[in-house]
Amino acid sequence: MGGDRFISYLSQKKPLVDEWLCKHAWTRAEDASTDLDGYLYEPLARFTAGGGKRVRPVLALLGCEAVGAAPERALAAGCAIELFQSAALIHDDIADKSELRRGERCLHLTHGTGLAINVGDAALVEASCAILEDPLLDDATRLKVLDAFFVMERRTIEGQALDLGWVRDGRWDADYLQMATLKTAHYSCASPLVIGAICGAADENQIRALEVFGLECGLAFQLQDDLLNLTGDAAEQGKDFMSDIAEGKRTLIVTHALEALDGSARAELISILEAKTTDPALHTRAVGLLDQAGALAYVRDLAHSMVARATDALAQADISSDAYATLVSMADYFVERAG
Repeated sequence: MGGDRFISYLSQKKPLVDEWLCKHAWTRAEDASTDLDGYLYEPLARFTAGGGKRVRPVLALLGCEAVGAAPERALAAGCAIELFQSAALIHDDIADKSELRRGERCLHLTHGTGLAINVGDAALVEASCAILEDPLLDDATRLKVLDAFFVMERRTIEGQALDLGWVRDGRWDADYLQMATLKTAHYSCASPLVIGAICGAADENQIRALEVFGLECGLAFQLQDDLLNLTGDAAEQGKDFMSDIAEGKRTLIVTHALEALDGSARAELISILEAKTTDPALHTRAVGLLDQAGALAYVRDLAHSMVARATDALAQADISSDAYATLVSMADYFVERAG
């Protein structure tokens, strides 16, 4: 089956997300300064509209459907996660001193750092309002969704703190899986599924199974991303190909290799990573060292074992058959995709 079923589901539901985000985009009050259009509301709407595949909100719809409810009940909450994604990316680009996002110059370069931070802050507030103002949910459900949403935000911020802190302190002893679980797996996969399930009045067993499934798949997705960055198709990856080497990122591939290598090989790998070089020959040499350490094979095998554990966890819960098939297809897609 591969990932075809999930790709089809994603294609089917994405227009619902795009329509909701467009319809509910914040605009200035009629009596407010027209300067707010250029300083806040237009850049916020443009950045959010330029999003990619909308995987996170679609996963919220799928989580709701998995527990037997109409997926539209999770649409506003799913779009809240997409708005959080906008805020996270805007702020990340500032922290990382990035230049391009979604094929365009980053917001902090086109509008200035201060205004970009403010646009990101607005996206965070708009996300919370999307849940609070959702007419399809009763008050008790809104509170449960908000609680799960705030847990997601906190976990993501904790993961970002570890990622930035380890770089600042020049540390290579990072617990990558802990950081990636916090920074990526929660908000990219587990939290959307859980929040969608809460919107659908799931029981605790269903919520826990979807959370475990989402954490394992979210990590597998990140590990596959890390592998593709180094071994994928250079043309398809574009400017991002080998960027993990160029930026000296602490991925599991790197931390595993540094544990396996010793002496001059370990010192050479650290030297290349710390140089943050753009030299293709040094990139190739670094990948060779990673492969020599067995790190590429280790991470590839680990990603597949995570997907196997994820599907086992899902099989233990009362999940609708159609949604189950789509989720299994998603898990396959996460580790089989080539880009």
